[in-house]
Amino acid sequence: MAVWAFKLAERLLKAPLPRRWAHVRGVAERARSVSALFPYGEASILVEAAVLHDIGYAPDLALTGFHPLDGARYLRDSGHPERLCALVAHHSCSYREARLRVMTDELSEWEDEKSPLRDALWWADMTTTPDGESTNVHDRIAEIEERYGPDDLVTTFIRQATHDLVGAVERTEERLRAARLGHVTK
Repeated sequence: MAVWAFKLAERLLKAPLPRRWAHVRGVAERARSVSALFPYGEASILVEAAVLHDIGYAPDLALTGFHPLDGARYLRDSGHPERLCALVAHHSCSYREARLRVMTDELSEWEDEKSPLRDALWWADMTTTPDGESTNVHDRIAEIEERYGPDDLVTTFIRQATHDLVGAVERTEERLRAARLGHVTK
């Protein structure tokens, strides 16, 4: 599942951004761990989006400085499916950061599908540390705030997005409990 996506993300992230590469691998593993919630085709796109969600940080792709947009544009320009581009563009409540960056129009090229699959992608990202380890959403948000500092735009964004991010995590964990998959975050 998603071998091509792993190869692409590894090529773009491993050498220049090894910690980001560790995070991406962790997010992909988390996504794979909940893929049983979805039919095969859906599970595959979930893992692909998890692997590719942060490729916009790659130095060769970081054109606007807004990684969800840069990653989605690269995927679009490379001929990848619209849905995959949209999941990357809208991962982890990016529309809120787009507002702060005055990039809402650019992000609006893709629609946020607001689906259980989208929630699972957000869950995987928001329950994985920068080093690829499992965590819980509250510790992850606190880590982001600490890493960026109190006056950074990303800190402002994450504070504004907390309710939406926690909601996506809680909905995903409820779906896991209902499916009796027993997956629980720290």
